[in-house]
Amino acid sequence: MDKNDQAGIYGLTKTRENFIYTEGGEVLIKSTVRFRFGDKLRTIRERRGITLKDVAEKAKVSESLVSQIERNKVSPSIDTLLTLADVLDIDLEYLFQDYKKNKKVHIVRAGERQRIVQGDVSYHQLSTLPDVAEEHAIEAFFLEIGKDAEKGDREYGHMGKELGVVLEGEGELVYGTETYKLNQGDSVSFPSDIPHILRNTGRGTLKAIWVITPPRNMMITGKK
Repeated sequence: MDKNDQAGIYGLTKTRENFIYTEGGEVLIKSTVRFRFGDKLRTIRERRGITLKDVAEKAKVSESLVSQIERNKVSPSIDTLLTLADVLDIDLEYLFQDYKKNKKVHIVRAGERQRIVQGDVSYHQLSTLPDVAEEHAIEAFFLEIGKDAEKGDREYGHMGKELGVVLEGEGELVYGTETYKLNQGDSVSFPSDIPHILRNTGRGTLKAIWVITPPRNMMITGKK
């Protein structure tokens, strides 16, 4: 099989001079390198005192190929990149961390909300940002608390902060030894490290928007 045939198999249409063909038949694109893994590969290799020759022998590729990859002259195939990472004992997450898609906008469609029901309390997940640093992560719920039911923990607090807005109904926030009355339209915020309970004291369902940072599994003490 000639080089043009090899290029066809790989779905490549550039001219012959744009490729490098290794002894094993691997096709490497010799053009502008978009994903620059070479800098990291070279840095780790040099820190560990490993020579280009040693890496090439263990990876079963040519020394010149490793050199070109490190200098970002060519883009290695996935197989070659995985082999080099294995030889140098590099975590793949480290190699690819600069190319993660940083999705800044998270949308939860109305019909796709996760709903968790615990006794007379239901949680509709509005949004969560789990992929950012813990101190900036949030979790938001639409809460429905049935008559005489409550959510929270009487004995333990937890790290973080909370903010709530009462959309409908009446309730009480028991925060440590203090009790605060909440009516429709009221909002409340507080550090979460003190034990706290949100209780429905009205005749109907208490509905509220509740935001927690950082996210945690919310707990129900149950119906009184």
